[in-house]
Amino acid sequence: MEKNNVHIDRNEVVIHVDNVSKSFGSLHVLRDVDVKLFKGENLVVLGRSGTGKSVLIKLISGLLTPDKGHVRVLGETVNELDERALRTLRQRIGFSFQNSALYDSMTVRENLEFPLVRNKRNLSRAEINKEVEEVLEGVGLSQAINQMPSELSGGQRKRIGIARTLILRPDIMLYDEPTAGLDPITCLDINTLINEVQERFNTSSIIITHDLACAKMVGDRMVMLLDGKFERQGTFKEIFDTDDARVKSFYDYNFIV
Repeated sequence: MEKNNVHIDRNEVVIHVDNVSKSFGSLHVLRDVDVKLFKGENLVVLGRSGTGKSVLIKLISGLLTPDKGHVRVLGETVNELDERALRTLRQRIGFSFQNSALYDSMTVRENLEFPLVRNKRNLSRAEINKEVEEVLEGVGLSQAINQMPSELSGGQRKRIGIARTLILRPDIMLYDEPTAGLDPITCLDINTLINEVQERFNTSSIIITHDLACAKMVGDRMVMLLDGKFERQGTFKEIFDTDDARVKSFYDYNFIV
């Protein structure tokens, strides 16, 4: 299933990873990588496990510092920010983790209220209720508001995790392997949700994945990490229209619906 076209403002760059390198000892994970995310765009970062995709997310969020180059997010150079400025910037970035990162001892409602109460202390009970109900409707799980995470399926927990991220109305969404560990039908549901979030909440997103079905369905543009560099960029067809054995083996490893 190919992705529908959406409006992307290519005059506004919301993330610029500018000539960035990152090593851990003798292991060179990223080598002079350069990529931009435009406003309103879903950018897919493809690559095998261990190729540096998650390191890229940590650099964007300021959890790691590049050895070389700069990471600019929403006009701020991340690796030059102090801790306070970095916390403020992170409130504008939503993170969707592989394991959904829900608190098992809290209901769905309480999980969603937590970031609101922590970051927007002046909200009334009515305003909190409205925000919770709106994001739950946005991910199609209004009926789960009083359930515990243990009562939800893997796909439902993933949806609630995305809802909890959306409740602070981030400008940017970072998805780390959003379909990992899910069955094919649930993967399809999550991919559809990522596109709906893009359109409904006006987000710009980076989707880290090695799942080509996910990439094909959610990506407006794709980049592929090979040997620490973005060797290929473009549409799904442009990425895989090559005789490069590294790319062909990656394609053959996946199953495209």
